[in-house]
Amino acid sequence: MPNWNHIVREHLAVLRLPPEREIEIVEELALHLETTYEDARAAGLSETEAEARAVQGYDWRLLESELSRAEQPLAARALQPSLELIEREGGMRMESLLQDLRFGMRMLVKTPGFTLIAVLTLGLGIGANTAIFSVVNAVLLRPLPFQEPEQLVMVWETEKDNAPYLVSPASFTDWCEQSQLVAHLAAIRGWDANLTGAGEPERLRGAQATSALFKVLGVQPLLGRTFLPGEDQEGSPRVIVLSHGLWQRRFGADANVVGKDVMINGLNRTVVGVMPPEFKLPVLTVGAAPTQSELWAPWVMSADYWKRRDLGQLRVIARLKPGVTAVQAQAELSTIIARQQQPETGIRPSARVISLRNNLVGDVRQSLLVLLGAVGFVLLIACANVANLLLTRSVARRQEMAIRTALGADRWRVIRQLLTESFLLALSGGLLGLLLALWGTAALVALSPENLPRAEEIGVDWRVLGFTCALSLLTGFSFGLVPAWQSSRLDLHTALKESKRSMSGGRGRMSEFLVVSELALALALLAGAGLLANSFWRLSRVDAGFEAAHVLTMQISLPGARYPESAQQIAFFDQVIARVGGLPGVQAVGVASAIPLTGWQNTTPFLAEGRQEMSQDEELATVSPDYFQAMGIPLQAGRTFTEQDQRDSPRVVIISQGLARRYWPDENPLGKRLRLPGPQSEPWRPIVGIVGDIKQGSLAGDATREYYLPHRHDNWGFTSSMTIVVRTTVEPTGLIGAVSEQVRAVDKDLPTYNIKTMEAIRAQSAAAHRFQMLLLGSFAAIALLLAAVGIYGVMACAVARRTHELGLRLALGAQISDVLMLVFARGLKLILLGVVIGLSAALMLTRWLETLLFGVRPSDPLTFGATVLVLIVIALLACWIPARRATKVDALTCLRDE
Repeated sequence: MPNWNHIVREHLAVLRLPPEREIEIVEELALHLETTYEDARAAGLSETEAEARAVQGYDWRLLESELSRAEQPLAARALQPSLELIEREGGMRMESLLQDLRFGMRMLVKTPGFTLIAVLTLGLGIGANTAIFSVVNAVLLRPLPFQEPEQLVMVWETEKDNAPYLVSPASFTDWCEQSQLVAHLAAIRGWDANLTGAGEPERLRGAQATSALFKVLGVQPLLGRTFLPGEDQEGSPRVIVLSHGLWQRRFGADANVVGKDVMINGLNRTVVGVMPPEFKLPVLTVGAAPTQSELWAPWVMSADYWKRRDLGQLRVIARLKPGVTAVQAQAELSTIIARQQQPETGIRPSARVISLRNNLVGDVRQSLLVLLGAVGFVLLIACANVANLLLTRSVARRQEMAIRTALGADRWRVIRQLLTESFLLALSGGLLGLLLALWGTAALVALSPENLPRAEEIGVDWRVLGFTCALSLLTGFSFGLVPAWQSSRLDLHTALKESKRSMSGGRGRMSEFLVVSELALALALLAGAGLLANSFWRLSRVDAGFEAAHVLTMQISLPGARYPESAQQIAFFDQVIARVGGLPGVQAVGVASAIPLTGWQNTTPFLAEGRQEMSQDEELATVSPDYFQAMGIPLQAGRTFTEQDQRDSPRVVIISQGLARRYWPDENPLGKRLRLPGPQSEPWRPIVGIVGDIKQGSLAGDATREYYLPHRHDNWGFTSSMTIVVRTTVEPTGLIGAVSEQVRAVDKDLPTYNIKTMEAIRAQSAAAHRFQMLLLGSFAAIALLLAAVGIYGVMACAVARRTHELGLRLALGAQISDVLMLVFARGLKLILLGVVIGLSAALMLTRWLETLLFGVRPSDPLTFGATVLVLIVIALLACWIPARRATKVDALTCLRDE
């Protein structure tokens, strides 16, 4: 047996401690070294190897450092700088902090397995939170790129249902002339422009606006100027303002572009300005996802147009005066137009004012907040897992903490050291999480639906970096406090005498509480993900009223300057239909003013014969004879349009089943007549066919009550912009080039755009649901994995703590099944407790998902049952591994140890 007192005195000699203090420390450390030596001998090591393990396994540098601080003479302390005086009263010196950091890093390096698992767990949690926050930051938090954006609002008209409607020109004029609370107003609308001339023709997404637009937004151009007052009036010069991206891409960033003419929609327009790169203004164009405008032109209309109250066509942006609230402005603007009663309905309109940010965000806010809350659950589970790891590790370090306390370290000193190690882990996890977030953010942008506002601004900026740093520090404090607090509460005498075998138990109820919390949180996430998955599954199987397979679509808009007459427009599309129909692999070709699932709306009322009131909410579309065949919309009765439905033939109409059920529920609609609004000379149109219902807006919406007119009739100017629909017998994307070539053969200056298959359009309609399902499902999978690891850790520790007991049971005749049931019973108790708590939480939390679901209730019993079953199976599997290990305990070894 080595002379432990002598060994300890050799290491303490350099410190020259007082004899009484030296004797006290020698006794404590000798007892510790002897205990370590005996454990090593019991493990089968030789005397020399056991002595080497006891001596080399102790951190003598830490001992010297602690004793140097504790034994520093009082006179010398009085001469230290004031910063050290602050430390003696409870503060912290930089030297002491660096010492804690160095020691903490050494301890983490000495246990690479623990460190790697903890950092990976935290990296997943912090990375997922950072990635989602980068989306929330760009969409909800980042200020709009305008001057004082909090003063910018959108103004709409509304009626009894309080739903926002496009503003009539007369209401806009009244607001401009009479409002005292609004500084400036501008009207804006989406505008598709064909850019021709130099290079290939290109279809651009732009906007037309009144001359005050840029004044309202408070932005200055990079080059040239913006609109001048009066440039939105008839007879003004045709001018155009370019976006920075278009200026670089199409004009090579030519600084002399201002003053040059460009050909837009067959007309020359003079470039007067180029906007800076940070200027972005999304424009919602009918039938398309929100995109950034690439050019702006004045909205030139006649003076009579601005007096009309029967047209709702304007999106109005306003800048409030300083100090004016949206509520005050809404009250004033409502008062201004309330006196203008609509004669055809008898309804007095009012105004609705919404902040520009909220208007752009729309319904996305709730889904993003749900995802942010879900990913917060993942981080909580990660923190609980790491806290469990630290609790396990603290048991193995009980003797170290006891020696620190015996050497004079107070409780705060121990807590501070352990929290320092926790912060090091959290910062390492935060760094890994940031790297994962850089990849995850790019993946989120790629997976995000096209209608996600401000998606192009998503990225990692200083706000995201600050969020990651703050989250890392908060996380370190969260998972490190409880283990540090428990480690500082020691029975010094007992801890110094504990052997390694007795140190295996110590996590107790706190670990079980953390595991139950993990299981409950994981179940809540699984329930939400299950509901979204169920909802998406139902949505993907909705009958939209057409056959999407093997259908190619592309849009063409004819410039009014070159195709001013409807006869010219009809002739153009007839030529395109004839040319495309002759291509190999083409089964049917049609054109339509609107196709399903694009959101295009043209609510045009009609008068049904025998009724006194005009219809409401019915959609009008103009189509060619083979459109229904090309789109795969079934004919239910009567006939479709034919080649005999020419410009000079009698006017006819086809209606959908839904419209037939509404207006002729107990009659045969064929032969019934309806008339569109207009002069008395507007003809009555007999119904010649009934086709199936389609979903015009989205898969989640209701079927549209629709009626169709032949494209060769003079149909209200709809034939200026049509969508080609091509049904193929081959892969439709392979015909894109051939179809576009046939269009250019008819007019080389006309670009095709919005080129998509109907399968892609259908998938796009469900893209938001798919995005939410994939993200929440991914978070739930991570949460389930972490919860499984957590319960595995608790059960493995419990088995290790009871190894000798289980071995004795086996030695005394217990069956393997008895041992398995003993372990499983403990795990099942934790699992069931977590399930009960998790179900209660899920039933409360899933109510927030109600607006995101389709065809399923937030408390759907089938989904909840499947979720509970999955959690229990995974958790029991995590329990089975340590339970199986328990059955392999060597009973003879346990008896010999006892």
